[in-house]
Amino acid sequence: MAVTTQQLIRYKKEGRPIVALTAWDYLIARAVDEAGADLVMVGDSLAMVALGYSTTLPLTLEEIIHHAKAVRRGVEHALLVVDLPFMSYQESPKQALRSAGQIIKTTGATAVKLEGGYPDMAETVARLVQAGIAVMGHVGLTPQSVHQLGGFRKQGKSAEAAERILSEAIALEQAGAFTIVLEHIPDDLALQITQKLTIPTIGIGAGPHCDGQVLVTADLLGMTTWRPSFAKAYVNLHDTMMQAVQSYANEVRQHQFPTSEQPK
Repeated sequence: MAVTTQQLIRYKKEGRPIVALTAWDYLIARAVDEAGADLVMVGDSLAMVALGYSTTLPLTLEEIIHHAKAVRRGVEHALLVVDLPFMSYQESPKQALRSAGQIIKTTGATAVKLEGGYPDMAETVARLVQAGIAVMGHVGLTPQSVHQLGGFRKQGKSAEAAERILSEAIALEQAGAFTIVLEHIPDDLALQITQKLTIPTIGIGAGPHCDGQVLVTADLLGMTTWRPSFAKAYVNLHDTMMQAVQSYANEVRQHQFPTSEQPK
């Protein structure tokens, strides 16, 4: 049975940690889903790990829909969330509704995710929820604002900044978001937000006190040559793949692969 938004809220009440990971194609999605993830996110991080961009900003709505369709075919159990790319929702609630509706209708995703919790964004979330679209919020380090933030830096370190992030999280919950990602903020601030909200918090670089955790799967698998300080690689697939390709290349060049068929 597929995970639902209400199940995730129930997991928070039960104290059951939520396992979330990203996916960008069918094979990754199938592996993550079969391994037991509760939540699979087609994050705009695919701009960097799958498409080779230096930030998430160039990703288009059409590109993420293309990837989300492939991920959908690989996910049977987990709840599927798709990011709204940069400038596909910031202009107005009407624009956000059009973009989110296109994602839900064409990919079969359960929910969309958008960044920011300032008053205008809370209004946008409320409009989407009113239309029947499940929304995941995202506060703290918001990668789509990387240039405004001066890089991928930890947020909420000052009392003023922490209060702003807490207020944004509360506004998103009040607007109807079913869960919120807390990215790269101090542990104590993540704990405060998690205790304040009745909806789950999903941390990434936000310490151990969130209701769940998410990692970019390419980082978890050690496929990236650079990863954030808070990410953990559980295997080094980059080196494993390099070694496999080098072995193949050596065998081809030395006429060891393929071998000749033996006479019957």
